[in-house]
Parts: sequence; C-alpha cells; structure tokens
Amino acid sequence: MLVRTFGPAFAVTVAGLVLALCYGGATGIGGAAVLAVLEISLSFDNAVVNATVLGRMSEKWQRLFLTVGVLIAVVGMRLLVPLLVVCLTAGMSPVQAYELAMRGGEPTTPGSYGWTLHQAHPAIAAFGGVFLLTLFLNYIFEEREITWLSWIERPLAKLGRLRQLSVIVAAGALVFTASVLALGHDPGNVMVAGALGLITYLLVKGLGDLFEPDSSASRLTRATGRAALLVFLYLEVVDATFSFDGVIGAFAITSDPVLIAIGLGIGAMYIRSLTVFLVRRGTLNDYAYLEHGAQWAVGALAVLLLCTIRYDVPELVTALVGIGFIGTALLSSVIRNRNTRADALGQDELLAHHTAG
Repeated sequence: MLVRTFGPAFAVTVAGLVLALCYGGATGIGGAAVLAVLEISLSFDNAVVNATVLGRMSEKWQRLFLTVGVLIAVVGMRLLVPLLVVCLTAGMSPVQAYELAMRGGEPTTPGSYGWTLHQAHPAIAAFGGVFLLTLFLNYIFEEREITWLSWIERPLAKLGRLRQLSVIVAAGALVFTASVLALGHDPGNVMVAGALGLITYLLVKGLGDLFEPDSSASRLTRATGRAALLVFLYLEVVDATFSFDGVIGAFAITSDPVLIAIGLGIGAMYIRSLTVFLVRRGTLNDYAYLEHGAQWAVGALAVLLLCTIRYDVPELVTALVGIGFIGTALLSSVIRNRNTRADALGQDELLAHHTAG
C-alpha cells in the first residue's frame, strides 16, 4: 500500500530532479530539493485537512486528486497563478510577465518578478487568510461529540448556535486587517481580496452542501457525480490557499519560476500522496484528535497569514506552529486510545471476576 500510494510521488521526484539538473545543473537540483522540503514542512497540516474532505469521495475521485489535481496544483497554483498576479499587479500581458519571470532578479530588486509578486502579497494574504479563517471558524463553531481542547471548543460550539457566526467573525477580522494591519499598503485592495476569499469559501462550500445527500446514510456513502465534483473543487481551493505562503516563501530561495514550480510541485505530490494514505489507512478514525489539531493549525495559519501583511513572519514559524498542533493532537489521540483500551480491559476483567464468583 505504501509503494502504491507514494509511488507517483517517488516518480515525480526522480523526474523533477532530473529536469532541474538539466535546467540548472547542480544549483538547480539543489534549489528544487530545498523547495520540495519547504513545501512539505509548510503543508503537512494541509494533508490532514485534505484527508477529512477526501474521505467523502470515491476512489475514482481520489485518483483524480492525485493526477488531474496535482496538475492543477503545480501548473496552476505554482506557475500560472503567480504569473497572473504579476499581470494584474503590474498591468502586464502574460507574455511580458513570463519574460520578466525568466529574467530573474532578487525579490528586493524593484521591478523584478519576485519584487512585483511580493508587492501583491497583502492582497494574496488577505484572500488566503480570510478563506482559511472562515474554514476554521466553521469547524470550531460546530457542536461535535468528541472535543480535544474541551475548555475552549465546547463554549465556542455553544456560541456557534448563532447562525452565520463564522461569517460575522471572519468579516470582523477582515475589517481589522484592512484598517490596522494594512497600514502602509492599500487597504482597499486588502478589503476586496479578503471579501473575495470569504465569498469563495461560502460559494464553494455552499454548492458542496447543496449537492450532498442529506440522509443519515450519506455519511457512509462517498460522494460521486456532481457532488464529488464540487467537493473536488472545494478541495482544490483549500489546497491552493494553503500553498500561498509556500509560493511567496520560495522567492527567498530562488526567483526562477521554473525551479519554483519543480520544487514545490515535488512537495505538493508528497502532500497529496500523504492525504490519500491517511484516508486509506483510516488514520483520522484511529486518532480522534488529529482532525482537531489540523483545524487549529488552519486557524493559526490564517492568523499568521493575515499578520504577514504588516509583519515579517518567518516560514519556519508557520511550519513549526502547524506541526506543533498536529503533533500534540496525535500524542493526545495516542493517550486517549491507550486509556480507552485500559478501561475496556478493566471492564472485561471485572466482568470475568463477577462471572467466576
């Protein structure tokens, strides 16, 4: 199962590193390898979040997530979207943006590709931050049988009885971001980008809920047809939003868009393979708090992403926060499983004692 699930990632790694070697020599292969590690470390929490969604899809759509989906992630998010952002920010044509990208230049050099993309960072961070924040709030305001950080999750779930509270809080966070964190930038652009992030979440999530069967048996039935397509689109938007910090952070390593696409593409393939692995192994069912930890990591990432509009937040901090939440949740799940088994064993021994007596 391990080879079957991660086999495509291994193949992409070999092909990507060979391509990087042919393109940029030893420097190219080194840069691609570092970028792949960067993507994996920054997006580990993404795999857990994706697994909670991917588990609702049939195996056919899971395969599409690993094939068509990774093309969207690599070619679309890692290559075309930065070009599109530069086109819109600098008022260039796609051809001009591509020529600017191939000329290279450091992100600190005015007029370079990296510099132009960095100038668009406030709008990118607002879109991604508000989208992820709404995703987190929608989860944390929902009442559920199992809670991890019960001292805060249960009160928040009670507050969530107020309909659309997640939208209200996200909108308030956007107003604060535009009026306080966006000082020195264009608050209007930040407000518009954040509003688009909120609208995108509500639209994709709403369409997914519309086509999802509402019967109690649907929880055991994986989505197919239009429902699966909408879940797939929702998953792609979530995955793309997670990758914003990786794309921006990649320019600290190299400004070459080809190497960025190769390196981040390799990392994205491992994250997608890990997502499928978690689903097929049933890891989220075995470790009850893992999903909670991933969602708290999403919330932390959303806040950090919004903070980067005004403050410099190192990518290492973002990665450590996400891994910290997931690691702690995993440890808590292991302890919970151990206590559950001990209680079950104790009850069995007590029953056996009474039966013998």
